[in-house]
Amino acid sequence: MRRLTGGLLVTLVILASAGAGVGAWLLARDPGPTLPQISAYSRGQTVAVGPYFFCSVTDLEDCRPAGEQGVLRVGERDPVQLSVPKAIARAPWRLLRIYADERDATTTLFRPDTTLAVTVPTVDAQRGRLAGLVVQLMTLVQDQDGAVFDLPHAEWSVGVVWDEPAGR
Repeated sequence: MRRLTGGLLVTLVILASAGAGVGAWLLARDPGPTLPQISAYSRGQTVAVGPYFFCSVTDLEDCRPAGEQGVLRVGERDPVQLSVPKAIARAPWRLLRIYADERDATTTLFRPDTTLAVTVPTVDAQRGRLAGLVVQLMTLVQDQDGAVFDLPHAEWSVGVVWDEPAGR
């Protein structure tokens, strides 16, 4: 009986050690490619932002978990310098400028390999104060009726926080 108990104990210790080794290997292995980040700069502060969402170009249901929106402090006199890496700029990408009234949002589409940085004023004479910036990578999709349109498969987002009160 003692030999059987001793043998079981040795077997359990070996299995537990193997399980710990596999667990350590899973934690230490390469997590795969890192996703591109954008950066936004204003008033001496830079924020680097990973994607809010990032889906497969060919399957918009195959997405990585949602990230968070970046936040940048701004003032009326200092523009935002938005930079995108080559991994984004090598494809057509879209910049959305969101204002206090979201109906006033503007969209700019950039052709591949043309633009790595954009300067965005924080105040637009017609639209007012900037509320945020969104960078999107687009993919073409076709609906069941055959209509083709673009949808974002990846998106990065930077919200702004104003240092100065409105009306100054």
